[in-house]
Amino acid sequence: MADTSDIRTPAQIEADIKRRREVLAETLDELGMRVHPKTIVDDAKAKVASSVDHTLGRAYVQVNRVVSDVKAQFVDEQGAPRMERVVPVALVVVGVVGLLALGGTRRRKR
Repeated sequence: MADTSDIRTPAQIEADIKRRREVLAETLDELGMRVHPKTIVDDAKAKVASSVDHTLGRAYVQVNRVVSDVKAQFVDEQGAPRMERVVPVALVVVGVVGLLALGGTRRRKR
């Protein structure tokens, strides 16, 4: 005995074939766009930009953390400067700038 539960008319078969062709055409168009050189280059650029953004974001967080740590060394909880730490650092900075200024004037005289 033949299975007659799936009997379709020629018009139904043609409609199914037409639908399948349209789906395949869409799929081929999509594949064509995916493998197009411009699409590949644009995807690569987007990945690089994302990676750079991620790296810069991590660097920003790290710099922020370092600045906060340094600030905590020179400022107390109320926001007042810690003079016992500020004065020695200021003296060292003034000394280094003075040495650089003296070294620069000696070179110009020769």
